[in-house]
Amino acid sequence: MKSTSISPTDVELDEARRRYEARIAVEPLATRVYYDGIGDTIVVEMNNGAALVIPRRLMQGLTNATPEQLQQAQLCGDGTFIDFDELDAQFTVMSLLMGIYGGKRWMSELAGRAGATRSPAKSAAARANGRKGGRPRKKAA
Repeated sequence: MKSTSISPTDVELDEARRRYEARIAVEPLATRVYYDGIGDTIVVEMNNGAALVIPRRLMQGLTNATPEQLQQAQLCGDGTFIDFDELDAQFTVMSLLMGIYGGKRWMSELAGRAGATRSPAKSAAARANGRKGGRPRKKAA
């Protein structure tokens, strides 16, 4: 069977460029990314003057990276994503803005570790909840 290829017209390409430029004009974009060794964080400076400061331990694929590898971060796609090529780790700026630092499994593991955290306040809250009868039992289906 013969495959047919449809090429976009110049008008379609111009329209696609206009849509892209309109989106980029209002979308938050990264203008600089770097590793801060003092805070052990990845810093993403944005086109609106804000900066994201993310602990590297939260970002999937960066946990065991060396400072030299972390300093190789690159902005790509006009500031729409960050690439750590040597570590095979990529993050979209929009995901980072939403607090998504990796895949579903990674984020689930982060949440599990956070839930397992012990603190005096958490212990006190658990005791108070226990005095109220604890969690309600699940009803059988």
